[in-house]
Amino acid sequence: MTKRQQLTTAAGIPVPDNQNSLTAGERGPTLLQDHYLLEKLAHFNRERIPERVVHANAAGALGVFTVTNDITKYTKAKIFSEVGKKTEVLGRFSTVAGEKGSADTVRDVRGFALKFYTEEGNWDMVGNNTPVFFIRDAIKFPDFIQSQKRNPQTNMRSDTMQWDFWSHVPESLHQVTILFSDRGIPKGIPFMNGYGSHTYSFINAANDRFWVKFHFKTRQGIQCMTQEEGDRIAGLDPDYHARHLFEAIKGGDFPKWTLFVQIMPEAEAENYRWNPFDLTKVWPHADYPLIEVGVMEMNKNPENYFAQIEQAAFSPANVVPGISFSPCKMLQARIFAYADAHRYRLGANFERLPVNCPHAAKAANYQRDGQMRFDDNGGASPNYEPNSFGGPVENPAYKEPPLKISGDADHYEQKRGVDDDYIQPGDLFRLMPADEQQRLISNISGSLKKVPEEIQQRMVAHFRKADAAYGDGVAKAICLK
Repeated sequence: MTKRQQLTTAAGIPVPDNQNSLTAGERGPTLLQDHYLLEKLAHFNRERIPERVVHANAAGALGVFTVTNDITKYTKAKIFSEVGKKTEVLGRFSTVAGEKGSADTVRDVRGFALKFYTEEGNWDMVGNNTPVFFIRDAIKFPDFIQSQKRNPQTNMRSDTMQWDFWSHVPESLHQVTILFSDRGIPKGIPFMNGYGSHTYSFINAANDRFWVKFHFKTRQGIQCMTQEEGDRIAGLDPDYHARHLFEAIKGGDFPKWTLFVQIMPEAEAENYRWNPFDLTKVWPHADYPLIEVGVMEMNKNPENYFAQIEQAAFSPANVVPGISFSPCKMLQARIFAYADAHRYRLGANFERLPVNCPHAAKAANYQRDGQMRFDDNGGASPNYEPNSFGGPVENPAYKEPPLKISGDADHYEQKRGVDDDYIQPGDLFRLMPADEQQRLISNISGSLKKVPEEIQQRMVAHFRKADAAYGDGVAKAICLK
């Protein structure tokens, strides 16, 4: 018989009895000196870290990214340095609005967050399963998310709240159209695409800048659920997507995605017909075709969900040399907001957790102290810079080319034309087959019919500006005169 390991406290002290508390007599009260009972209860009370405000409910997996095409003329990032190069990756796939433990098969945007453990540090590609978003300026983000959460009086979800917000923010129409289309409820995580959504930048060895968009196209094919299927499964198996991904990987059926990029030369952004940094817009593939980069395969389940998925902290601020930012207003704010959220949720040293540490590169900085500093805290090395004692120093070789900016500091609306917010949603509607158009209208009407008529009128007016048949169809479906 295998000898069992001795149960101890966190301090390594052997535990004599894990079944019975220390009491004053057989029926007497529990004694305060039962320090193991107190430790056990106190730790249990603190096992739940604050859940994410958004993207709280998720599944995750580990895998590998393999380069299949040479794009070194666009970027010097070593992750893409040669065909065949492999990089470890962690993926977290989530719903946006629901709390931890909420149903997987609700109609919602899906988070598609990836951490690539490159030799130059971690590159986090923190995206969604849609190429656009509801808003293009982060100053609206808290209001948008609150409209998707629970009513402050009833503590219930509210169709009125979300449609009221969208009806006042016409830039959301493109994403609303995608959300209520067939793609609003993926059949499973392997059956949806992932997008960087924002515009980022590539910088090559000659210090030339290119604007870039990332597309992870599923190799399993797009598959979706109807509203009725999603509702039924939500009641039967609320963890459906998480279970499906875990069991697929456990059975050796590893999901794969092909990474493509769209590349725009820096100078072309100025006169492109769309603002290329507007998160509510796509770049048509006819203008900027997809270029294959590599294949991502998710082939390993986490050993411990909390350690490897719940504590995983992704941030758009984590870019590596050769990949950088753009003037996208949403991206600029997320660079701050994500890391700040993790400091609140996990503590100041969140990037020292094993799941967030770089694998091939070694972090070297002057950060010291703070909660959960569980290494040697820098030992006797200096905690300031510059210094005379061999501490890490900056490297100007990684400096990016200057970004040209102009204009007065002011509060600017990003759209370029009066009808800017309606053209791409209308184009998307007209691309849909007739049966898909009808499902879109049915999905919208199922929710929109529950809200006050004033909000219905505003939304139908937006749909009609995108396409007359789109607006008329919704109006008829909700019996709006």
